Amino acid sequence: MRITTLANPRQVILVSTRAEGKDNLIALSWHTPLSFEPMLYAISVGKTRYSLELLRKSKCFVVNFMDKKFENEIWYCGSHTGKKVDKFKETGLEKEEAETINSPIIKQCLGYLECQIIKEIEVGDHILFIGQVKKYDLKKEGKRLFHLHQNKFTSTLD
Repeated sequence: MRITTLANPRQVILVSTRAEGKDNLIALSWHTPLSFEPMLYAISVGKTRYSLELLRKSKCFVVNFMDKKFENEIWYCGSHTGKKVDKFKETGLEKEEAETINSPIIKQCLGYLECQIIKEIEVGDHILFIGQVKKYDLKKEGKRLFHLHQNKFTSTLD
């Protein structure tokens, strides 16, 4: 058993980023708020992930909080590399432009955080990106998706 099994359920998010004209999405469940003042949020990305390269080049990201009804799209983003496919095109998720950073926002998201990367910390086989939240919005209510283990998800914590 892995520690992630014990530490679940955790909310799944889609992180969007852009570098050198390439937009990408990565599904993550390792993320957390860090501070109110200044408002900071962190995401943890595996060192082997294509998104790591884009995050380092762009110095920014958007945390997209998604409705459970997008479970298939989220699963696709977490199981395919953006190096080989356009995840927006393949999933049908639509883009909106962020206002404060150069990154797309997922139009269908429940809410989002526009984050400027202020620090990068190596944490074992992952890199922790700390982002200062430049803008945020809760667009609508909905059921969030939580990762249980392996490819099992839920929308409730009961």
